[in-house]
Amino acid sequence: MSTSTQKHVVAFPFQAWGHCRPLITLAARFVKLRPVYVTFLTTSMVYDKVQAELARNFEPGEEESAGRVRVISIDEGQFLTSESIDASFKTTWAKLIASEELTCAKTGTTYSALVKPQAIIVDFFGVATVAAVRELSAHTVKIYSWHPGSTFATFYLFGPEKFGGKGDVATKAEIEAKRSGRPYEEVVKEMLFTPKGQIVKVPGLPPMYDYEYYPQDFPIPEQVAIPIFPRVFETVMSCDGVLLFTPESYEPEAVAAARAWTAETGRTTYLCGPLLPTGSQAAANEKKQSKETGEIEEFLETTLKTSGEKSLLYISFGSVFWPVKTPEKLWAFLDVVMERNIPFILSHASPFASIPDEVKEKVKLYGKGLLSPWTPQQTILEHPATGWFLAHGGHNGVTEAISIGVPMIFWPFGGDQSLNTVHMTDNLNVAYELIEVRTGHGLHEICRNGRKPIGTVEAVKDEARDILAKAFGEDGAQKRERLKALTSALKHEWEEGGSSLRDVTAFLDQL
Repeated sequence: MSTSTQKHVVAFPFQAWGHCRPLITLAARFVKLRPVYVTFLTTSMVYDKVQAELARNFEPGEEESAGRVRVISIDEGQFLTSESIDASFKTTWAKLIASEELTCAKTGTTYSALVKPQAIIVDFFGVATVAAVRELSAHTVKIYSWHPGSTFATFYLFGPEKFGGKGDVATKAEIEAKRSGRPYEEVVKEMLFTPKGQIVKVPGLPPMYDYEYYPQDFPIPEQVAIPIFPRVFETVMSCDGVLLFTPESYEPEAVAAARAWTAETGRTTYLCGPLLPTGSQAAANEKKQSKETGEIEEFLETTLKTSGEKSLLYISFGSVFWPVKTPEKLWAFLDVVMERNIPFILSHASPFASIPDEVKEKVKLYGKGLLSPWTPQQTILEHPATGWFLAHGGHNGVTEAISIGVPMIFWPFGGDQSLNTVHMTDNLNVAYELIEVRTGHGLHEICRNGRKPIGTVEAVKDEARDILAKAFGEDGAQKRERLKALTSALKHEWEEGGSSLRDVTAFLDQL
């Protein structure tokens, strides 16, 4: 391909793994579908994981396609976001639009210049990123907003009022701060993170109280909450289109509303979920991401032999979330798991995770539990020993579990997690939710059923006994059976005639 006809897309996700991982797979799909080049910008903090994840998507013989994805670290990136990362992006973007070579901050490798990008995919948290692109390249490069969560949540957290959202929070907060004399930061916290008991209705979900969106008292980092959250709406509105990491078959009403919303301003919404690596290299390269892979595989095989198929409970709250305010509820839940003689794997990847020595010793004596700081999730979910997945309910894990056909038990914290939980439990009846683990605002009454959590450790244990008995019994078997139709529908999204294959192809062809 000559330089004049090259198509070049830049991708820059937020550095949380749930935001990065699916976009890596999407980049691989891009270069397989069309002869485009992708420059994937990241930080040194996650660079190795990004490279390993990218390798999961390519087969032997696909080296030419793989070579058209360049993974480049632009900053050390010791946290999810920082002024340093923002400054490094701006410097990098200036070089990209000037068609200059780039040097990776992690490896020192220098990459040859490519044609000026036609488009950049920016995480919907990339407020500073969008501002830098517009400042340096105006509208000569199209910006597409990357939404790595459920569409349900996009509406409430960052959408317009008519779809149950909060609208332009930044402008509202600035006006209120000026009127009242209160600090802008204080007003933002009140508008975004202080529920008032109001009923919220977003497309595709039953009515919920606003405090149900915050079932756990989990601290949102200040550097994300104040400068980013209130400006996501205006950032999304300023972009040229939206890429939704969701399958149409999972939340059709929300997807239809999203398409209608962007169409009002002449923009397009593209679907691209689910995004799960497939092929012979998917498992092998995932295993490289965990130092405990060998031990985990041995544990899974032993569990299969001693306890049988679908006997294991896999527990993971992702790379960020953890019950930091009430960890005793997690230990109480594990007590019930061990009481019921259920084999389990607990992933504790969050930087907030801390496991007491007495819990480690108890698990060791139990003999059927494994604690790991980073687990090869797809490997575990695909193993015949795995029966259920206890998770926070982030969109990445939910679509992964559905795609593989593993039913879920939810312990949501915030973000899109509560909405995925309600959809999977109430709308689809293919999952369970732990209610008694709730803290803070989550202890208020639930709109859809009138239940009010007790919230004690004993209540957690009682609920755990009830749900685990159901999950590993006939009721759970029925949920697993109902899940099969959704699993089949998600697989079709990337087949001929599927919504995601159609939309992603259309996205590439319009560059």
